[in-house]
Amino acid sequence: MLEPLRQGLPPIDPSAVSGSATCTLPARYEAVGGARQFTRSTLNGWGLGERFDDVALVVSELVTNALRHALPADTPREPQDPPVRLHLMRWTSRLVCAVRDPSRTGPVASAAADSAESGRGLFLVESFSDCWGWHPSPVLSTENLSSAAPRGKVVWALFRLSDPM
Repeated sequence: MLEPLRQGLPPIDPSAVSGSATCTLPARYEAVGGARQFTRSTLNGWGLGERFDDVALVVSELVTNALRHALPADTPREPQDPPVRLHLMRWTSRLVCAVRDPSRTGPVASAAADSAESGRGLFLVESFSDCWGWHPSPVLSTENLSSAAPRGKVVWALFRLSDPM
């Protein structure tokens, strides 16, 4: 799952994760507030409370996009469809926010009209994080491995942290 995060950056050792937290979110827009609260408490626990504003804005956009585009209200879903999950991972010099959803369709940045009330989410993600991307979601160890089809996607954003002195 971490391979795409290595593009253009020094290698990271997945076993060197110094913090990891996951939150399962319900398929309703109120979940965005819950994702922000989860992000605040996690960052405070890691001593990164000063990064909350930028990280929370990105988390809000990623979760909103997952709810709006990956789980549209008019799309019938099977009860076993995986929920939206927010993952926060911390290394010494990096923080990654990743949102997993059941859609196999990748995010597409679009130019929003000046008067539009939406359509700028990925522009904000790009502006406030150091880089972002997406990839098909891996099959989790708890899932049925007999299904060869990908199980949705993961959209991630990376923040560089200042190295400790």
